[in-house]
Amino acid sequence: QVQLVESGGSLVQAGGSLRVSCAASGRTLSNYVMGWFRQAPGKEREFVARSIRSGGYNDYADSVKGRFTISRDTAKNTVELQMNSLEPVDTAVYYCAAGAVGSRIPQTYDYWGQGTQVTVSS
Repeated sequence: QVQLVESGGSLVQAGGSLRVSCAASGRTLSNYVMGWFRQAPGKEREFVARSIRSGGYNDYADSVKGRFTISRDTAKNTVELQMNSLEPVDTAVYYCAAGAVGSRIPQTYDYWGQGTQVTVSS
């Protein structure tokens, strides 16, 4: 099994930047599709970004494209999400996920972290 733990969530002013991290234990993440999702209160969990493999193809939701960047640190077995030009609509709990078959749909992932809160104030 794979255990995932997110960290780095905080309160940020609109226009600011924040970096959240996902640390894994149990297995290497190199052979997993890694995804970032977010969920606001009363809303469904939505796709943010995914990394197909280390150093490979990255995919982003239109709402964050050009502002967010997903990356992997193979040596540390972590996945990062760099968030720039943050807006109040980005406020949500951010979750990382790992899956053998990972798409933009949450059900296609096998392992999930507990999430980290990101709040963007105006």
